[in-house]
Amino acid sequence: MVILSVDYGDVRTGIAVCDKSEFLASPVCVITERDSDKLCARICEIIARYKAEQIVMGLPKNMDGSEGFRAVACREFAQKLENASSLEVVMRDERLTTVSAHNFLNMTNTRGAKRKQTVDAVAAVIILEDYLAYRKNKAQ
Repeated sequence: MVILSVDYGDVRTGIAVCDKSEFLASPVCVITERDSDKLCARICEIIARYKAEQIVMGLPKNMDGSEGFRAVACREFAQKLENASSLEVVMRDERLTTVSAHNFLNMTNTRGAKRKQTVDAVAAVIILEDYLAYRKNKAQ
């Protein structure tokens, strides 16, 4: 199944996708958009282009597991995206994914403007890889 991953942000939203065999997660792009309706439309275009069958979206929980205002905003956007795309949106805990993305970019020596434009897509890949591992372990 082709699964699209969304790392939702106020300004930048990272998008990643996996192949049909759910083996390889790859970054697609970072969308810079503040308007949630326009962002939703752009993501729906990407869903159609990649023929995605499901969406996984990062849920920014606090370190103690509680949900704050960002988690509420993500859940609201997930509902909007689910309605617009007619696909199931699975929420996935994204604690420390941005930290992991920054660590990866440090290892690859990605700096400056390129780093800013890449980190959210890398975070989306990490969210998707985590979800794919969960699906694989659940199937066993």
